[in-house]
Amino acid sequence: MPSTRDIRRRIKSVKNTAQITKAMQMVASAKMRRAQQAALAGRPYATLMNQVLAATTAGAGDFTHALLEVRPVQRRAVILISTDKGLCGGLNTNLLREAMRYDKDTTLFVCAGKKGAQWAGRLKRQLVAEFGYKDIPLFAEARAISRFAQQLFLDGKVDRVDVIFTNFINTLTQKPEARQLLPITRIETLEAGVDGHHSRKALVADNGREYKFEPGPAEVLENLLPHYLNYQVFQFLQEAKASEQSARMVAMKNATDNAKQIIKDLTLEYNKLRQANITKELLEITSAAMAMG
Repeated sequence: MPSTRDIRRRIKSVKNTAQITKAMQMVASAKMRRAQQAALAGRPYATLMNQVLAATTAGAGDFTHALLEVRPVQRRAVILISTDKGLCGGLNTNLLREAMRYDKDTTLFVCAGKKGAQWAGRLKRQLVAEFGYKDIPLFAEARAISRFAQQLFLDGKVDRVDVIFTNFINTLTQKPEARQLLPITRIETLEAGVDGHHSRKALVADNGREYKFEPGPAEVLENLLPHYLNYQVFQFLQEAKASEQSARMVAMKNATDNAKQIIKDLTLEYNKLRQANITKELLEITSAAMAMG
C-alpha cells in the first residue's frame, strides 16, 4: 500500500504534467485558429479555379498534354502529407493506415512531414524525397512538392501520382483521404453538406457561366494545368495542417482533463489514508491510556 509521501509525490508529478499539457493546449489552440482560417480561405479559390479549368477543358477540343496522359499503372508515386511532431491523437496512425494499402514494391513515396518519412524508413518503403512545410504552409513549399511529382510522371518513372492527406472537416473530425493527382482525368470540387461534411463532386461544366479565353483554351490550359496541380497540393497542405493543430488541441485538452481527474482521485485516496493513519494513532493512544489507568 503506498504511503502518504508516495501519493503526494504522484500528485505533484501529475500537476506538473497537467501544466505542460495545458500550455500545449493553449499553443495548439492559437495555431489551430490560424490554420483553420487559412484552409477555409483557400477553398473558394480552389473551387473557382476548378470550375474555370473544367470549362477550359470542355472548350479545348482535341487538346492533349503530357499531364493528361492515361497509362497502365505499373508504378505509382504517393505524396504522403503527415506531421512533423506527435501528440495529435490518432491522426498519423489513421493516415499511415491508409498508406499501408499501397503495394510496397511498386510504390514510391514522396513525404511531406517527418512522421511519414520515419514510417517509410522503418517499414523499408521506397522513399524518394522528403519535404518540410511550415505551420502556415507556403505556396513555394507546395510548388516544390508538386513539381517533383510532376517530373516523376513526365519522366515515365511512375504512371500515376496519388496524394494521402488528412482532410479537415471540423475541430473534432479529421478524415484521412487519398486523391489522384496525376494524370488529370477529372476536375473535382468540395461540396459542403448540411452536416458540415464535404463530398467530392466532378465538374463537367461551369454552372452556366460562359468564359472567353485569349489567346485560346488550348494555350490557357497549357499554363493552367501546372498551376492547378501546384494549388491542389497547396490546399492539401493547408487541410493537413488545420487537421493537425485541431487534433493536437483536442488531444492536449483530453490529457489535461484526464490529469485533473487523476489528481482528484489521488487527493481522495490521500485523504482516506491520512484519516486512517490519524484514527490508528488515536486508537493506539486510547489503548495505551486504558492500559495505564
